[in-house]
Amino acid sequence: MGEHSRSKGWCGWFLVLVVAALIVVAVVIALKKRNDNSEPDLGPVPGPPGAVQKKYGDALKVAMQFFDIQKSGKLVNNKISWRGDSALKDGSEAKLDLSKGMYDAGDHIKFGFPMTFTATVLSWAILEYGDQMQTVNQLQPAQDSLKWITDFFINAHPSENVLFIQVGDPEADHKCWDRPETMTEKRPLTHVNTSFPGTEVAAETAAAMASASLVFKSIDSAYSSELLKHARQLFTFADENRGSYSKSIPEVQKYYNSTGYGDELLWAASWLYHATGDESYFKYVTGKNGKSFANWGSPTWFSWDDKRPGTQVLLSRLSFFGSNGKSENIQKYRETAEAVMCGLLPKSPTATSSRTENGLIWVSEWNALQHPVASAFLAVLYSDYMLTSRTAKLSCNGKSYGPSDLRKFALSQADYVLGSNPMEMSYLVGYGDKYPQYVHHRGASIPANAKTGCTNGWKWLNSTDPNPNVAFGALVGGPFLNETYVDSRNNSMQGEPSTYNTAVMVGLLSGLLTTSSVLQSFT
Repeated sequence: MGEHSRSKGWCGWFLVLVVAALIVVAVVIALKKRNDNSEPDLGPVPGPPGAVQKKYGDALKVAMQFFDIQKSGKLVNNKISWRGDSALKDGSEAKLDLSKGMYDAGDHIKFGFPMTFTATVLSWAILEYGDQMQTVNQLQPAQDSLKWITDFFINAHPSENVLFIQVGDPEADHKCWDRPETMTEKRPLTHVNTSFPGTEVAAETAAAMASASLVFKSIDSAYSSELLKHARQLFTFADENRGSYSKSIPEVQKYYNSTGYGDELLWAASWLYHATGDESYFKYVTGKNGKSFANWGSPTWFSWDDKRPGTQVLLSRLSFFGSNGKSENIQKYRETAEAVMCGLLPKSPTATSSRTENGLIWVSEWNALQHPVASAFLAVLYSDYMLTSRTAKLSCNGKSYGPSDLRKFALSQADYVLGSNPMEMSYLVGYGDKYPQYVHHRGASIPANAKTGCTNGWKWLNSTDPNPNVAFGALVGGPFLNETYVDSRNNSMQGEPSTYNTAVMVGLLSGLLTTSSVLQSFT
């Protein structure tokens, strides 16, 4: 009898303990859920630039050098020992000086479409983060590199409805492996006009010149006004003579084929509105053209071909800071920008699956790093818009995230590029102890004192020796989906750098190297 009573007592206490444990678990789960959906902590209001993160400052100094490496023309204050004057007669057949500008990648063609994207992104980076660039003395170099491109654009637009969009013949150029200083192949010109329109390239050039006009407004007002005049003319030319340059000039399809021009029209109009305050540009992006081209609610990837995510983030500024921000269609741009952000956040319910096992955004086998770096640049911008406007959260299918979550994502992509990856290698050439040695870049691969013509330089492409010249700041194409990288000069898919890759990298690093409030208006 006594034994039976003790057994019953023990069972009763066991049940009490089980119930208590279940209550504790339920409370923990409830608290966790509440914390998951609580207001993210904004932290203090950013003030002037704070302490510099040395890693990102050092990387920015390296990245900026690639613009100098890519410069065409008569070089001024040349800091690259193995580069010299080149392409001095570019444009002469049309009695124009098109010697400036930048070579696109590892070859010697000046492709206007990606060059304009390079300039627009570089302008945007300067406008948002110029004070942060200044903390590591990179603002002036950034402005100088931008002007080297916009000088070219001014000369490439000799009349209202004519724009020269390419210098060099890619077919002929790609049959050579030589230094730009000694190249002898012909440099034909390609242009668009009313008979052979190129809406996307004309509109993107308008965006570049409008954004650059803001950069130079307080530095050289006459130059800024000149840029804005060209931007207005080019936008009108692009909009009133609609037609894809890929159809007008089929040869470009093999290199920089455009998938449509609607995004460039909205991108250009957005920059022109920021540069001028002219309500006609605001109505352009919020009216029928916005409805036709914005693709509201459908996030895409920011790149030289697709400006929609950039436009969505840029116009979100009006929602965060502008008097016109309550416009219904501006809110649609912002909502789509937030959909882009939700797709990037790795723990979001709508997170994209387009990423590697170690978290790098990965969309394309060719030039894989363009998309993660461009996405991270947009993420750090949006994070800073939220911080500056004291916006605590964005909602992704009911789950809340704060600016610190977006910044954490941007940091993850930057750190991956700079060496926190399975290859334990920096994909930014010249940064860190280990980086690609066989970059697919003619000037870097040929000794500066070598005497080469068009064809006898091929031995340098096929050489098993590392490049004799370091292409500092080159952001190579990047890893495969399985996160491997083959460091071979013949591997152009992974090893060829480009100026537009460097532009988004400069923007990203400038946003990460320290903290500061962003300007609430560019004017």
